[in-house]
Amino acid sequence: MVAMRGVQKHFGSLHVLQDIELEVARGEVVVVIGPSGSGKSTLCRTINRLETIDAGSIEIDGRPLPEEGKALADLRADVGMVFQSFNLFAHKTIRENVTLGPIRVRKASKADADRRADELLERVGIQAQADKYPAQLSGGQQQRVAIARALAMDPKVMLFDEPTSALDPEMIKEVLDVMVDLAKGGMTMIVVTHEMGFARTAADRVLFMADGRIVEQNTPDQFFTNPESDRAKDFLGKILKH
Repeated sequence: MVAMRGVQKHFGSLHVLQDIELEVARGEVVVVIGPSGSGKSTLCRTINRLETIDAGSIEIDGRPLPEEGKALADLRADVGMVFQSFNLFAHKTIRENVTLGPIRVRKASKADADRRADELLERVGIQAQADKYPAQLSGGQQQRVAIARALAMDPKVMLFDEPTSALDPEMIKEVLDVMVDLAKGGMTMIVVTHEMGFARTAADRVLFMADGRIVEQNTPDQFFTNPESDRAKDFLGKILKH
C-alpha cells in the first residue's frame, strides 16, 4: 500500500531522513517510535507530500506520489491524516466538519455525506455532539472528530502524527480505543506515537527511528522484549522505567 525507496530529506544542512526503505502492506498497522528529532513526523508527512523529498521515491497503492496539482489532491483524498492539533473548522458544526471533504472533493450529495458523517460519528462515539461546534467539545472528542473526518473520505491508508500528544492523560484512552478499533477493522495505518501500550496492542510492526534512519523494525513482542540495537535498548530503558 505504501512503498518508500531511498528517500532522502534535508532541512538545510540537517539530514532528517536518510536512506529510508519502507513497505507497508494493505491492512498492516505500523507504529513508528523513537526519540524527538529522529525524523518520525517528517517521514509521516512525506507520505502525502506535506513535506517534499530530495531524493528517492514514494508510491501509494502502486502509484508514484504526484508532485502537485489535481493528481496530488486526488491522492491526498486517499490518504487520511490525523495531526497532533485537531485542525477543525471552528465556525462549522461537528457534522459540517466531517461532510466538507466528501461534498467538496468526492462530490457526494449533502444527504449522503450527512448520513455517512452520522455513521462515523456514531463509530467514534460522539454522534450526540454532531450539531455542536469544536469549542464545545473536549480535546479527546475533537480528536475523534478529526479521525471521523479523515475516515469520511474512505481513505486507503491513515497517517497519524502523534495524535494523542496534545491531550490530557484521561482523554488519551478514548482516542486510542478508536484507533485500536480501526486497526482491528483492517485499516492500513502508519502511526507516529509515544504510546507504547498502543504499539504493543495494535501494531503489526514497530519501526524504531533515530537520527533520520530506520534503525530497527520488528514485531511488537520481539522489539519490546528483545531489541537488537544498542540505540533501541537505550531508548526503551529510559522510557519503560517511568
